[in-house]
Amino acid sequence: EDTYTAQATVGDINKGVTNHKNLESSDVSLLVFGNGDGGGGPLEKMLENLRRIRATGNHSRDIAPVNMGHSVDEFFDVLANDSAAGTKLPNWSGELYLEFHRGTYTSHGSIKKGNRKSEILLRDVEILSTFASLYRFHKSDYVYPNERINDCWEKVLLNQFHDVLPGSAIGMVYDDAEKLYAEVAKEGHSLIEEAFKAIFPPSVSLTDPTMKSKKTGTLVGYNTTFFPRRDIVEVPLVGAASRLRSQVVQASKDGMTGLALMDCAAPGGLSYGTGMYADCKPVSVSRLGEDHFVIRNASVQLTVSGGRITSLWDVALERELIPEGETGGLVIFDDRPNYWDAWDVEIHHLEKYNKLRFANVSVVAEGPLRASLRAEVKYGQSTINVLISLDAVPASLKKNSRSFFRFDAEVDWHQRHEFLKFELPLNIHNDNATYETQFGHVQRPTHKNTTWDMAKFEVCGHKYADLSEFGYGVAILSESKYGFSCRGNILRISLLRAATAPDAEQDQGKHEFSWAVMPHQGSFLESDVPVAAILFNSPLHVRLLEDTTEAPLLKTKPGFSLEGASNVFLETVKRGLDDDFSKHDAAAPTVVLRLYEAYGGHAQVKFTIASHIPVVKAVVTNLLEDEVEELSLLQTEDAALAMKLKFHGFEVKTVKLTLGKPGSLPKRDSWVTIEKPRA
Repeated sequence: EDTYTAQATVGDINKGVTNHKNLESSDVSLLVFGNGDGGGGPLEKMLENLRRIRATGNHSRDIAPVNMGHSVDEFFDVLANDSAAGTKLPNWSGELYLEFHRGTYTSHGSIKKGNRKSEILLRDVEILSTFASLYRFHKSDYVYPNERINDCWEKVLLNQFHDVLPGSAIGMVYDDAEKLYAEVAKEGHSLIEEAFKAIFPPSVSLTDPTMKSKKTGTLVGYNTTFFPRRDIVEVPLVGAASRLRSQVVQASKDGMTGLALMDCAAPGGLSYGTGMYADCKPVSVSRLGEDHFVIRNASVQLTVSGGRITSLWDVALERELIPEGETGGLVIFDDRPNYWDAWDVEIHHLEKYNKLRFANVSVVAEGPLRASLRAEVKYGQSTINVLISLDAVPASLKKNSRSFFRFDAEVDWHQRHEFLKFELPLNIHNDNATYETQFGHVQRPTHKNTTWDMAKFEVCGHKYADLSEFGYGVAILSESKYGFSCRGNILRISLLRAATAPDAEQDQGKHEFSWAVMPHQGSFLESDVPVAAILFNSPLHVRLLEDTTEAPLLKTKPGFSLEGASNVFLETVKRGLDDDFSKHDAAAPTVVLRLYEAYGGHAQVKFTIASHIPVVKAVVTNLLEDEVEELSLLQTEDAALAMKLKFHGFEVKTVKLTLGKPGSLPKRDSWVTIEKPRA
């Protein structure tokens, strides 16, 4: 049956048996009946229908036999038995793309932003709270706040209900959803501050109101990703905080803020303010005419002329990335779905568009650490302010990584049935573009060879979309948007919609969001796009540390590190589900790690656990943290522990570490690898 709201009629029964998609493999079908999408469930008359159909079927071959009183689990047990555990069933390779409801990737932008920011925030909360519960440098009775973290996750997951996160609910729903995201943000930041008090006092966040009254201190950043990185962070320089001017490389024109360069050479460790490195690429911005601006460093260059992006230039390779005669920038499409307003966007919306032009362009920062242009767009009743910035640091610390161009938008949106996007025509050809999905990526066609290809004119992605060919590519990074498209050579990110049903005021009002344009040498699989996208979504936790002599964390090595496979990422560090969180000194605490292969290939990684984390056992588990197999722990030269982990393409692996008391570690074999030939 192809519905979940069958009414249990004779027609439903016949269709379920004669028209299901795997008649070649099985002659049974599951009837999912009842009133859905509004409640009600199975009705008494439906059950009576089935009883009568069953009775009639006992005496007639014209009606399929009906077997009642069984569970869904029992149906799948029968199917597994009939199909030899699924081996006789057909396999589908690739995504099951729904040719419908494409507007839900963009509708209600504030909810999409709340979801992304909450997911990143709670990941950081888990990481910091886990290390706080292990180290407890300054608060020996710190207890991992498991219940409070779970409460936050439940609110985020509630908002992932199938009409809330897609943006297709009535307006009152979003009043409640916004409150839940606000509660998660407040509690999440509170939990982070509590964790820092346990491992890193006395320090304050740069957003703390007391920051402006601090006269001395050192800027220190905590990197919750497990990648080395360099970041440029904004530091307030007003009041007593003006004494921090010596730690910034560049000050704003009004002297109110400064930019500090933070360097984190160790993945998952601390970053420190530094001067400009020899390998930094100082940025500059030039005004070459009335409406002609060039922003560049030694790796990339972008030109805004006549209010449009007319050139994207790789300086090192002397390569132009925008085809001659074409331009990039903001574009508005007419957006009038045939039926479901908030749900759908139709292919014909691409036929009627208006390319917007940046106006009142001005230089707001001239380098050497960051150069920025501010531009304004007025359209209809709406105003769009965009800050275009280029930094002197690359997108990641991978060799030959380019800097990206960041676009920060402030929008006062009052359009109806119009669709705002950012587009970039590229001098790059590939039959497929690449989009991030959870724990991996998916490729989709850029052409229109078949109706299936044509249907993918608007697709979903998480933190990046990329168009690459041999030797080069360009990605668009997103920090809160999920709608993308790539038709031919034009790569787009969807920014705002303006549906009027079921919420008449959808997306009306003010929005703040960002995206970035990231050129990269090499094809996507050779690039650092997935790493850069994670860093783009995961800002450093920068703090002002007043007394570095009272901070043991500064001398502590990062707890975990990976070597040998750049395609394996450590995504989650949290405490185990079955731990005792009623006291700070509970026996046998566990730490759960979630890793995944991000590029679609095989890998073998050496995972190292620092010597100050007293691990006595390591096991691979399923997602429910049920133990599957024990791992061998080997001792390294510096008394740390290491284990080998093997991955296949896009594999997600969960590892649970059981901790003992310091000094209780059993003797381990040394980390020596001897490759034995196969017999």
